[in-house]
Amino acid sequence: MNKAELIGYLSEKVGVTKKQAEDMVESFVDVVTSTLKNGGEVNIAGFGAFMAKTRAARMGVNPQKPTEKIQIGAVTVPKFKAGKGLKDALKHTGAAPAAAPTAPAPTM
Repeated sequence: MNKAELIGYLSEKVGVTKKQAEDMVESFVDVVTSTLKNGGEVNIAGFGAFMAKTRAARMGVNPQKPTEKIQIGAVTVPKFKAGKGLKDALKHTGAAPAAAPTAPAPTM
């Protein structure tokens, strides 16, 4: 699903115009982005958490000259950690969960 499809689905589901749905999606993205830029975290109970993590500096290999080592600087990247509700919802889709292994019957 892309952004336009999400906006269309939201407008039908919530009963608002596509413009209002687009404004909601844009506002959500703006809030999450600005919160992460300011070092905060966005938690949505049952869905997940958006956070910013700093990836440490490290040595890498120049792809144009594989024998040459280059220094890759530290960078802040966005992360998403799925919540229990989302994980559980995805576990129950598709094939039926496998039955738990049972202990063998005791032999006499």
